[in-house]
Amino acid sequence: MNMIAPLLSPEHIRIDLNAGAKNRVFEEAGQILAAQPGLDATRVMESLATREKMGSTAIGQGVALPHARIKGLQQPLAAFIHLSRPIPFDAPDGKPVSMVLVLLVPDRATEAHLQLLAEAAQIFSDRRFRDHLRNQQNAAAVHQAFADWPAIVT
Repeated sequence: MNMIAPLLSPEHIRIDLNAGAKNRVFEEAGQILAAQPGLDATRVMESLATREKMGSTAIGQGVALPHARIKGLQQPLAAFIHLSRPIPFDAPDGKPVSMVLVLLVPDRATEAHLQLLAEAAQIFSDRRFRDHLRNQQNAAAVHQAFADWPAIVT
């Protein structure tokens, strides 16, 4: 079952963002997701930054999965950002990050939160998917790549 694709609309995807640091990525994620009723860009950015202080959300191979629980959020949300240049993210493999999948969940969504993170890690663990995603040139194509997973890697 693909849980990520339904959370990720083309409007929540940015391609070739020029960000020199994590905080700029979190700021952009806040701007992207603040279009949702009841969400404030600053609160999203601060929540992601607070979570990141607890430990890096980079999973390796140029991918990070910043995530946060947001009080008052009714349903999980996702945003995807492909950076124009990789940035340091304290990844376990030491590689800089160029692909960022941001996940926001309601503050009480413990099991759903863990399932989303597990699926995201599974998706990005496949080199073929990462390579396919890197080659997409627009938000619609990125969205379609997520929607087509796992079919595109089998």
